[in-house]
Amino acid sequence: MRARRALLYMPGDDEYKIKKAAELTVDSVVLDLEDSVSMSCKKTAREMVAKSLAELDFMGSERLVRINPFSSGLAEGDLEIVLPSQPDGILLSKTKTAEDVQTLSKILADFEKEQGWENNSISILAIIENALGIINLKEIAQADPRLHALICGGEDLATDINAVRTRAGWELFYARSAVVLYAGAFNLQAIDMVTTDFSDAHALEEEALQSLKMGFSGKQIIHPNQIEPVQRAFTPDDEEIAYALQLIEKFEESNKNGQAAFALDGVMVDLPVIIRAQRLLKRAKAAGKLL
Repeated sequence: MRARRALLYMPGDDEYKIKKAAELTVDSVVLDLEDSVSMSCKKTAREMVAKSLAELDFMGSERLVRINPFSSGLAEGDLEIVLPSQPDGILLSKTKTAEDVQTLSKILADFEKEQGWENNSISILAIIENALGIINLKEIAQADPRLHALICGGEDLATDINAVRTRAGWELFYARSAVVLYAGAFNLQAIDMVTTDFSDAHALEEEALQSLKMGFSGKQIIHPNQIEPVQRAFTPDDEEIAYALQLIEKFEESNKNGQAAFALDGVMVDLPVIIRAQRLLKRAKAAGKLL
């Protein structure tokens, strides 16, 4: 699965910002048709997103589109306009049930077949941003093979449960942990919530590192200034990579000698530690730091 360390949102009706986003070195660019676009500009945004997907070179960034929820009555129209430009994936906002994911997947499958495209070429990333979505995570996470990631929508979720947002974020800790838990159970990526204060670099770095430690694969961002610190936080450094390679080498030697565990630098190493090392190397490879 590709690296999704940072997902950068850009308003779908802002041509200038979309063109700038296409020039940035970011894992994923999300062209937004939902919250950042007013009702009066929805039609304009659809056309702008379709045009941008068709004409702009996004320099290797994943090209994602966030559509409006099916409950809004706008999702089908969003898809009708943007799918011919073949985005890499669709973010399904306000996902509440497995049926939401399956409905989207059926539309994508029918369109891929009609166009003669490869089946499952367009991925789904489900945004979990309401209480019902959290409650239904088990069903949502295994709803469809096209589903690649669960995304925690912190601001909408806090509103839905009537929580008071704080910098520490403990009011959302259970929900964030649940997203990580179910993503891990069903081999999906988990993408953490936005840090809305893009002027506070320290808070951003703290939250990104916390996300990594919790088990998230990446984080949503809303400003280009957030790209570098977030992608750095989710990228193993040279020392971590070297240590992981050493662990795996020692583990292979130990196995040849009939030993399932061994000590390294005064620390006992067994299979769970090796699995973490293998996953770190996988992240490093996805980020382009290993061949």
